[in-house]
Amino acid sequence: MNTPRRPSSPGAAAPGDARAFEAVAIGASAGGIDALNVLLPALPASFQVAVLIVSHLPADSPSRLAETLGYRCAIPVVEPDAGEPVLPGRVHLAPPGYHMLIDDDRTVALSIDSTVRYSRPSIDVLFESAAHVYRERLVGILLSGANDDGAHGLEVIRAMGGVAWVQDPQTAVSATMPRAAIERGAADEVLSPTQMARRLAGLPPHTRTMT
Repeated sequence: MNTPRRPSSPGAAAPGDARAFEAVAIGASAGGIDALNVLLPALPASFQVAVLIVSHLPADSPSRLAETLGYRCAIPVVEPDAGEPVLPGRVHLAPPGYHMLIDDDRTVALSIDSTVRYSRPSIDVLFESAAHVYRERLVGILLSGANDDGAHGLEVIRAMGGVAWVQDPQTAVSATMPRAAIERGAADEVLSPTQMARRLAGLPPHTRTMT
């Protein structure tokens, strides 16, 4: 496994990083649900960072993923409608068949534009839009998957000052997606789901001043 290049920007939300965060953007594909079932139940009811998730799901049938994950979580899990605000302490899960983007006013946008990396919703689309909104106050997480969706998006997150975590391929059901990110130097850290869960649970929230 290649060692990820260290970022030129400040630290990686590691111990000693005093940054506070507004959002966590997570991308998952084949095998990623297993990792989500480790990450999300670890978040306490007091968690005050917004969570944004794209999981590659079939678009030809209704998904019960939000409901399934919600049973295991102390914070709400929803499939947002277009125009809904992105709220701290809530998991926002992209609906099947729709790209999910974050607008500058921190509301959800949904799109049926063409697939990206053969997927809709696309992880890259979420990561790129979230990176431009949240900048250094964003953590991007790429989990198990069978293609390279999300690798470019992590590069954008890092370029905008955010932090990029990638699931350790040795812990992934499908290692292709995390390896693609690592090989592109798009990972600040390579972590197991258990390590990610522990770090996420203690992630300090950033409170925006409303004007």
